[in-house]
Amino acid sequence: MKTYKFKKIVQSILSPAGITINGSQPWDIQIKNENFYQRVINDGSLGLGESYMDGWWECERLDDFFCRLLPTQPEDKIKKNRKLLFYILSSAIFNRGRKSRAFVIGENHYDIGNDLFRNMLDRRMVYSCAYWKEAEDLDSAQEAKLDLICKKLGLRPGDRVLDIGCGWEHVPLSC
Repeated sequence: MKTYKFKKIVQSILSPAGITINGSQPWDIQIKNENFYQRVINDGSLGLGESYMDGWWECERLDDFFCRLLPTQPEDKIKKNRKLLFYILSSAIFNRGRKSRAFVIGENHYDIGNDLFRNMLDRRMVYSCAYWKEAEDLDSAQEAKLDLICKKLGLRPGDRVLDIGCGWEHVPLSC
């Protein structure tokens, strides 16, 4: 499928919600990368979210965008479109990101050395969200997140936690 076909499909999904591509309303999306359309068609809501994080599109009022879009049940529209459904299924069958390529994909993502991660993560190199309510920097936001987790779990001094995927370096967590 050509880009204009993907764009037409995405617009047909957004239109019933009153959302226009590159429109003037605060809930309209502004496309920065034309690959956005195919990514959303191929990956659905995950593609929509990841393409936003990658800067492929912007929206002045994301809350309004989603409040308008979600009630229209966009995934149902995709399921009812036979041509589109066939395209998505064939993409899944020939998906370069399939399990058999997972090791190669992992190597490309993680085996690049730690310099990049040291520059973009906190001192523990925690690869997740942070809690910024009263934080001034990434380290304190990560500390606040870990403290909140400890409180929600009801942890006390001396308790131990095994955090799978907690980062590269062992830095003791004290609650």
